[in-house]
Amino acid sequence: MITFEPTPFSAIPKADWVSLADARAVPIDPGMKEAFVANGPAVGNVQRLLDGALCVTTGQQPGLFTGPLFTLYKALTASAFARSLEGIVHRPVIPVFWVAGDDHDFAEANHCYVLDAQGELAELELRRRDPNSALVPLYKEPLGPEIEPALERLDAALPESEFRASARDWLRRHYQPSANFASAFAGGLAELLGSQGVVVFQPSHPAAKRRMAPVLARALTDARALDHALSKRAKALVAAGREAPVTVGDGATLVMIEARLGRDRLVLNDGRYTTRRTGETWEPAVLSGLLDREPDRFSANVLLRPVVEAAILPTLAYVGGPGELAYLEQADPLYERLGVHPQARLPRWSGRALEPRVLRALEKYHVSADVLIREGARLEAELLREEIPPRAREAFQSLRQGIQTHYSTILAAATQVDPTLQKTVESARNAALAGVQDVEKRVVAHLKKRNDVATAQLTRARTSLAPQGRPQERVLGVVSFLARYGTPFIDQAMGAVAAWAESLEPAHRGS
Repeated sequence: MITFEPTPFSAIPKADWVSLADARAVPIDPGMKEAFVANGPAVGNVQRLLDGALCVTTGQQPGLFTGPLFTLYKALTASAFARSLEGIVHRPVIPVFWVAGDDHDFAEANHCYVLDAQGELAELELRRRDPNSALVPLYKEPLGPEIEPALERLDAALPESEFRASARDWLRRHYQPSANFASAFAGGLAELLGSQGVVVFQPSHPAAKRRMAPVLARALTDARALDHALSKRAKALVAAGREAPVTVGDGATLVMIEARLGRDRLVLNDGRYTTRRTGETWEPAVLSGLLDREPDRFSANVLLRPVVEAAILPTLAYVGGPGELAYLEQADPLYERLGVHPQARLPRWSGRALEPRVLRALEKYHVSADVLIREGARLEAELLREEIPPRAREAFQSLRQGIQTHYSTILAAATQVDPTLQKTVESARNAALAGVQDVEKRVVAHLKKRNDVATAQLTRARTSLAPQGRPQERVLGVVSFLARYGTPFIDQAMGAVAAWAESLEPAHRGS
C-alpha cells in the first residue's frame, strides 16, 4: 500500500464562500458543451454545469502520457475542494480541469519520466522540435507516428505487474498518431479521473474560442491602460518583498496570436499591433476583424488566462501551484478593469508517494524521507566504506599480536625440549595467523556485500523520492505508479488530498 506524505507550500486561505458563490454564478454558454470531456460518473457533471452549477478549476499544459504527478494532484485537489464547498455554499460544485492546449512549449511537453523495473529513472521522449520551426500550439501539434515507438519504450521500461497492461492500454486509447497533444491529454485525464467527478475542459475548442473573443478584444483595446496597471502592481509587489514573475510595462499586450512563426505576442506600438518576433503589423480595426473571423488564432497570456476563465466559467476557486498563485496575485488589476469578479485562489495538494519498498528502506536504515533526500549522497558514501568497525579491527590486531607473542613463548620452550619441534610450532603459528586473516577477509567481503545492497536500496529510494534531485511530483509520470499499483493508487491519493482539504473553512458562513 502506498503512503502519501504531504509537503504543503501554502496554507489554505479562508474566504466568504457564500457571497463569492453569488458573485461567481456565471452562466455557461450552451454552445460550449462540446468543449467538455467527461467519463464515467463525471458525464452527468457536464449537464450540471450547464444547468447552473459552480466549479472549482485547475489546469495544466498538455504533457506526454498525462505528464508528472502534480497534474494528478491538481485535479484531485479541485475535486476535494469542490466536495467541501458544496457543503458550504449549498450549491452543486463541479471540479473542472482546464487543458492549456494553446501553450506552445514543446520541449516541456514532449517527454515523460518513469521508474523502470530496476527502480532507475527512465526518460521517454517523443521527438524534438527544430529550434527554428514555428511555435505551434500543442492543440495543433500531432503526436504523429513517433507515438508508437514511444509507447513501446514505455512498455519495455515498466516493471512486470498485474496492472502494467491496463496502464498501457489506457494510454493507447488516447495517445494515437492521429491525436494531438491536447486531445490525447484531455481524453486520458477524463478517463482516469472520471471516478472523481472531474470534467475536462478544452479551451482550444472553436466554441470556447468564440466565447473568449470579447474578453480578448477588450484586452487589446485597453492594452495600454492594462499594461500600466500591471506595471504599478508589479512595483508594489516587489516593494512588499513579494514576487512579480511576469515582465510587464514594456508595451506588450496580454494577447497572443498565431502568426507566421507560430504563437506570438502582440505589442502595441504607435497605435498599431505588431508581433514581437516576426514584426507582422495590423491596424486596430483590421485586427478586430481578424479576431471576429478567426478567434481560434488568438489566446490569452499567462496573466490574462485566469481572467478569461472567470469570464466564461462559473469558477468559485482556482487551484494552483506556487508559480500560478504568484501569477494570479500579479494579475489582480485585470479583473476590475475588465469587469470580471475574481475567483478565489487555493493551493494544490503537494506531497510524495512513498512506495512499500521505499518505506522498508527508510525503516531499515533508520532515516526519514527528508534526511535521505537532503543527505542521501553522504549516507551512501558512508556505506561504501569497506573498513571493519574500529572495535573489530582492534580485536583482530590484538589477536595477531597475541598469537605472535604466545607462540614465541611456546617456540622457545618447545625448542629447548626438542629443536626439531621448531617447524611444527611455526607451522601452527602461521596457520593460526592465516585463520585470523581468513576470518578478516570474510568479514570484509560480507561488509562490502551488505554495503552494496544498502547503497542500492537507498539509491533506489532516493531516486523514487527525488529523481534528478527534484521533487517527485514534478518529475515522475502518473503512469509509473499506475503500472505498479493500478487505479487504487488514484483512490489512495484522493484519500490523502481529501484529508488535507477538510481544513477548508469559510471566513464566515453568512446568514
